[in-house]
Amino acid sequence: MGFLSLVLDFAKELGIPIIIFRTSSPRSFWVSYSIPDIIQAGELPINGSEDMDRLITTVPGMETYLRCRDLPTFCRKLDIEDSIMKLVVKQTRKSLQADALILNTAEELDGPILSQIRTKCPRVYAVGPLHAQLNTRLNAKHGESYDHFSNTLWEVDKSCIFWLNKQPNRSVIYVSFGSITSTSREQLVELWYGLLNSKTKFLLVVRPNSVIGKDGEGEDVVMELMEKSKDRSYIVNWAPQEAVLNHPAVGGFFTHNGWNSTLESIVAGVPMICWPYFADQHVNSRVVSEVWKIGLDMKDVCDRKIVEKMVNDVMVDRKEEFAKSAYEMAKVTNQCVNVGGSSYSNLDCLVEDIRIMSLKKLTK
Repeated sequence: MGFLSLVLDFAKELGIPIIIFRTSSPRSFWVSYSIPDIIQAGELPINGSEDMDRLITTVPGMETYLRCRDLPTFCRKLDIEDSIMKLVVKQTRKSLQADALILNTAEELDGPILSQIRTKCPRVYAVGPLHAQLNTRLNAKHGESYDHFSNTLWEVDKSCIFWLNKQPNRSVIYVSFGSITSTSREQLVELWYGLLNSKTKFLLVVRPNSVIGKDGEGEDVVMELMEKSKDRSYIVNWAPQEAVLNHPAVGGFFTHNGWNSTLESIVAGVPMICWPYFADQHVNSRVVSEVWKIGLDMKDVCDRKIVEKMVNDVMVDRKEEFAKSAYEMAKVTNQCVNVGGSSYSNLDCLVEDIRIMSLKKLTK
């Protein structure tokens, strides 16, 4: 893992080859690596809200679309000596001293940025999307896929699948902000009214204790919203996300843009509305909207009118435009993990290279 790069020192000392797996998106990884250059060029710190849409021009390969607003949230601090920023930069740069790097992406998704990363660490294995890679190999070997297994600590409520079964094709927007994101009572109400006013049916995930408020206030507002929208919505504590995204009734994903969720949506061919929270999510949401053009970016706002408009854009007014773009990206991405695809071949290459490294170590 990238943030355990202390092991690099021990590995070097003992002469052990080391391969680091970074779980964040490659573009976020590259932005974090480039922070010292951004500071050196005078593009950080950010000078207030009026500066947020200024382009960042010192991240190679991302000069035309990356704004101050799209940087990781720790970059918003005025103190360029901030301890969190310095830690992220240190660990990111140190991880490129490894013998190789594993990234959860595909050449076809992030090729231009992978080329940039390879100028610092030549051996990069793009083996993703990993959940799709796993599905391909499980189906080939056992005739069953990943959705037979659980990858979450939360208890999944599969009743939402039965509700989806009753809905028309591509008529439901799935709303989930991941396993960490918290919302205030006010934000949840704005999101809910925007969804309700859009007239689109929605499947909403609200984790226990994820609504910030006084004791019991979060649970009260969830119950109130459930009652008011029961004819148009379904609310669960946690959903089987991969199964939901691949359900024919789902036509859009309102997401925090965690990298795993983003990849799952891409593989399923589902357009996104992006409401990032922290970490790599702000970079990811910009790429979804401006590079891949398979969704809309709603970062830094939570207003019912904006929610309503974006839901209508994705689910009604620009539905076919986004559906076509998402379908094409899904087609290309799924080919990557099939036999002979770039990610499938890269994983085979990684396994073989590890075997060779092990043999060399044994013969010394």
